[in-house]
This record gives sequence, C-alpha cells and structure tokens, in this order.
Amino acid sequence: MAAWLGRLSLGDAWFNMYSRLLRTKPMGSMAHGSDDLTELGEGSGIGLAKVLTTVDLVSLGVGSCVGTGMYVVAGLVAKAMAGPGVILSFIIAAMASILSGVCYAEFGVRVPKTTGSAYTYSYVTVGEFVAFFIGWNLILEYLIGTAAGASALSSMFDSLANHTISNYMITHLGTLRGLGKGEDTYPDLLALFIALLVTVIIALGVRNSVGFNNVLNVVNLVVWVFMIIAGLFFLSAKNWESGNFLPYGWSGVMQGAATCFYAFIGFDIIATTGEEAKDPNTSIPYAITASLVSCLTAYVSVSVILTLMVPYELIDSSAPLMEMFAVHGFLWGKYIVAVGSIAGLTVSLLGSLFPMPRVIYAMSQDGLLFRCLSHVSVLTHTPVVACVVSGSLAAVLALLVSLRDLIEMMSIGTLLAYTLVSVCVLLLRYQPDENTDTHQFTSEDDLNNAEVPTKDDHMLIGDGDGSASYHTGGTEGEGDDSDFHTGRASLLKRILGGHYYILRLRLGIPSASARPTPATGRTVTRCTLLFFITSFLLWSTVIFGVEQGAGAAAVFSGLMATLMAGSLVKLLIVIIQQPESGMKLPYMAPCVPFVPAAAILANSYLMLKLSPLTWARFTIWCFIGLLIYGCYGVWHSTLELNAREQQAHASSYQRYDDNLDAFSPEEILPPPGPGREDLPGLVRPRGEREHPAGGPGWRAGAV
Repeated sequence: MAAWLGRLSLGDAWFNMYSRLLRTKPMGSMAHGSDDLTELGEGSGIGLAKVLTTVDLVSLGVGSCVGTGMYVVAGLVAKAMAGPGVILSFIIAAMASILSGVCYAEFGVRVPKTTGSAYTYSYVTVGEFVAFFIGWNLILEYLIGTAAGASALSSMFDSLANHTISNYMITHLGTLRGLGKGEDTYPDLLALFIALLVTVIIALGVRNSVGFNNVLNVVNLVVWVFMIIAGLFFLSAKNWESGNFLPYGWSGVMQGAATCFYAFIGFDIIATTGEEAKDPNTSIPYAITASLVSCLTAYVSVSVILTLMVPYELIDSSAPLMEMFAVHGFLWGKYIVAVGSIAGLTVSLLGSLFPMPRVIYAMSQDGLLFRCLSHVSVLTHTPVVACVVSGSLAAVLALLVSLRDLIEMMSIGTLLAYTLVSVCVLLLRYQPDENTDTHQFTSEDDLNNAEVPTKDDHMLIGDGDGSASYHTGGTEGEGDDSDFHTGRASLLKRILGGHYYILRLRLGIPSASARPTPATGRTVTRCTLLFFITSFLLWSTVIFGVEQGAGAAAVFSGLMATLMAGSLVKLLIVIIQQPESGMKLPYMAPCVPFVPAAAILANSYLMLKLSPLTWARFTIWCFIGLLIYGCYGVWHSTLELNAREQQAHASSYQRYDDNLDAFSPEEILPPPGPGREDLPGLVRPRGEREHPAGGPGWRAGAV
C-alpha cells in the first residue's frame, strides 16, 4: 500500500478523482433491458406505447402540482408571509419556474429515449457527481411532496370534522416542540396512515393512469370555476385597503415567492413521460409551458378570491379554501370545495410518490445508492424495496413535521435541482460536438495558439472512442443564419437592426461558422461555475448586508454587491465570446446564455429567502448524500466497476507487451530448428503467439 501511494503523484490522484466525478453514462445503456420497469404484456418485447398527446401531458403537469398548491400553499403564504401580496409571490415564482422550465425542456430533448428525470439526463450529458446531486435532491423533492400531500389531506379531513381529529390527538398524544418554527405540532397519525396506504397502492403496481388523472383534473376544474363564481358574492375591498395588501412588505412577498415555488414543480413529471408521448420533441416543451401558465392562472385567481373574501390574518392555513366559505355561512360551498380538495390532493400525492421509487431504482441500478434498493418484484413489476423505504420515510415526516416546514424544505431542494439543470444546459451549449472538427478557429492567431488536446480536454465531451457520446443531432451550415436556433441572434437583430453587427464586433462574438474547441469548452465551464458561486455571494450580500444592514455596513455591502454584479456581467461577456455548439435539437432554450443565467440568479435569490432552519435541514440532507456518494457510490458505481475491469485487462496486456519489449528474440533464441518448442524459459517472438500449454499471455517466468 505504501509503495502504491509513493508511486501515485498528486496530479494523477487529482485527475483520477476529477475523471470519476465527471464520467458520463453511455447512451447505449438507455435502451430497454431486462431490468426495465415498464409494465409489458407477458412475453412482450416492445417498449411503452406512444399514446400521450400534448393535452395529456398538460393534464399530468397540472394535476401533479395544482392540488397542494391551490388548496394549501395559497392560504399558508397569504397568512404567514405575504398577505394579499401572495398574488405577486405566485407571479414571481412562475417567472422563475418558466426560466427553469425551458432549460428543463431542452435537457429532456437532449436524451429523448429515457423515462428517467433530470438525474438520468445529467448522468448521460454532464457527469456522475452532478447527476447524483440532482438525483439526491429529486428524492428530497418527492419525499417531502409525498409527506406534504398526506399532511394536507389529513388537515382537510380534520377541517371537515370540525378539528375533532387534531383535538383528539393533542389531548391523547400531546404536542411536539422543535420540529416547527416555534409552534406546537401534534403527531399526525392520520397523515402517517394516508402515506402508508398510498405506498402500498404504488408498491402493488396500481399506476396513476392518464384517464384517472384526467377525471380528477376535470373535478378540479369544475370546483375551481365554482369557487371563482361563488366567491364573487362575498368579496370585500376593505381587505386590500389601508396597507393590508402588502402587510409584510416586499421582503415578505419574496419570501412567499420562494415558498410558492413548491406549487410549480409538476413540470418535471412531464419530462419523465417522454417515451410515452406521441411527439415528445414538441409535446414536452409545449406541455411544460402550458402547465405552468395554467397553474399560474389557477393560483392567482384563487388568491384574489381568498384574500378578498377573508382578511389575511383570519385565513385558516390548514384548509383555507374550504373555510373561506364556512366563514360566510355557506356550508354547501365548503363541502363542494372539499370534493375538489380530495381530488386535487390525491392526484398530487400519487404524482409525488410514483416517480420517487423510480429515481431511487435508477440510482441504485447505477450503483450510486445501495444495490438492494433496485430489487424489482416479479409479481408487481415495481421496485418494492424502494417503494417501501421511500414511503416509510415520507410517512415518518408526515407524522412529525408540520406542513409549513415540509413545503419550505421541498422548495429549497427543488430550487437547487432546477438551478443545476440550468447550469448544465449552459455548459452543454458550448461544448464541442464529437462529430465536428474541434480544431476550427476563427482567426490565424487562434490557429497559431492551438493546443494539443490533453487528458483534461475530454472530461466534458466523453471518451475518445465515443462510448460516452450523447450527441444525436448534426451540425449546422456555415452561413450566418446558423445561429438563429438559439433565439439570441434573431431577437437582437429585430431590436438593434443595423447596429447588430457593430455590437457583435465590439463584444467579440465569434462568427456563426466557428465551432467550440476543448479549450473554449473549459473556459465556459470555469465561467459558469464562477457565475453560479458569485450569484449566491451577490444575493447573500444584498439580503443580509443591504436589506438588513444599516449605516456604513449597508453602504459597504452595496459596493460589494455592485462589484459582484459587474463580475457577473463580465463572466456573461466572456461566455458569449465563445463559439456555440452547432448541434441542432428539436427544441432549444432561447436566448442562451441569458435565460439560463437569469434562471440561476432567480433561483439562488429565492433559495436565500427561505428560513435559516430550512437551510439547516437541507444542509444535513446534502451532507448525508455526500457521505453516501463518497463512501459508497463513487466506488460501487457501474461505471467504476466497468473501468476497473477494463483497467485490469489493459494492465495484463501491458505487462505482456512490456515483457516482450524487454527481450530481443534474436539474442536469446537459438536458430530455428527441431526441438525449439521444448526449450524451457523461452519467450516467443511477436509473430509466434500460439500458446501450446500456458494459455494466452504465457511468457518466461510466468506462474
């Protein structure tokens, strides 16, 4: 061991770890195999049926997020964070979600032959460590979503029973301290039972079919229309007057927007249905955008009615939409809304729990999580172990943690996962295509300064043999119109007219015929990572220094924030000065790098507006994940095991060749003649590698 450590240089150790973190999964492994979770007919060898239309995908997206978002989040944020300003919170959260959504849509189109989520996309395109971190945060998103859905259903049933359920539990079981933000919570046994029941349903293979989802969404739509029409008879403008519209100020609105982001997380489920869509390349982007707009319309309209019917301080945070009619004595309205609550919260709960075992299954199949979690039942064709483990954890969270804390904790994990998706899209746009010449330069100076590719040049573009390639599109033409697919050139041309080319020249934007090289790809990688880190530093300075500071400290924080903002602008300029990939995709996020950069800035700001306790819980979750990856995943991943096997074969062949090169056959072998085969201790020349007794690779001194 000591001798091995002595031979291993620090540079080699760093390169080995660097290559492990950024190794990508081959596209060939995405094909259907024996371990696929797709439920097929007996003896069937085909994949999922392509039956989903764009409308079906929109229904999936709306159904997965509008339940808890409309029936719980609106009232919770209005009462505790933003007041009637919850309307603005939803709009801001929707804008951030749309920025992340277009990046998510491109990410899904890049790897269309997979039913996985952002974890699978990032593993194929970016690298293992980023994939694990995104997958770990997706597990948190679905885990908290399941617990929040069970807790919301429990609160709804408690409200229908006039709070007798919660009073009974408080009387007989007592209250819990320290799990919420100072408020007392009670052990919610009903939420525990609901989570376990749904876990059993999912484990038995009863899927959330599109037809069932559509029926529940129709019920939701009818109840939503009823609430809007019936609520018009109980409105009072006084609830918005005398400063009541923004009782907590803009800081409360932004904190509410960070929590409201939870209500827009359903579009990632749309991306998991790519193999079942009739035309995924167009349906997925349109469905993501349409579902976000539909949810925003529902949230804003319901928030208007709620805050005009009930003063924000009197809103029932556990079941706000039902109780807003009960306050005015309209009990029939309460029960009609209860029907919609059951439909909406049920489909949200199923939508959260169903993809979670699949993500855990995919990660354990790849060796990043414990292999036992990938066990699939021969009876139900579902990952039973992953279902039981994830459902049990969700049930425990629903039992012990308050609904408000669950929603905030879910928002932070989702925000970080979507931020990393935006970072990945920005990186991939500027990496070399494997089917193009990476030594195309835009000037003679670039040609003179060309570098010979090194081992670092292949970290983000796959292995040289193409085994890690994910590129399926071709390159574009050499004309000036070849960069129109990004949306940047066409938009700026319409705005600037004849000044467009002057701006390109002054900013140093490369010509349309230029293609990225490994050197320019590394430049964009460094700038993107610096942009990601600096955005968090900028908003930390603004929130904790400028907004909460005073006097000289606030002025100093303002100057630091200005310098960091200038640094972000400089990083963006450096990025746009690099040539983009010429690969065409059926859908590409517009205005790159500006849209991904805006998504990173918006998401990082919203993350920092969440409570310190939420950050503490999230840090513990990330620390646990890093421990699992560092102690288990990085050493047991399928790619690591394959690499070790290939290295073992390569080492044996290398030792064989080294021994052949160490001797001169002419010096040690006698002249050709009979009996030469019987002489002991001889090494055959390279042209005579038959192995009569020793098998392949026999040589002098071999044991």
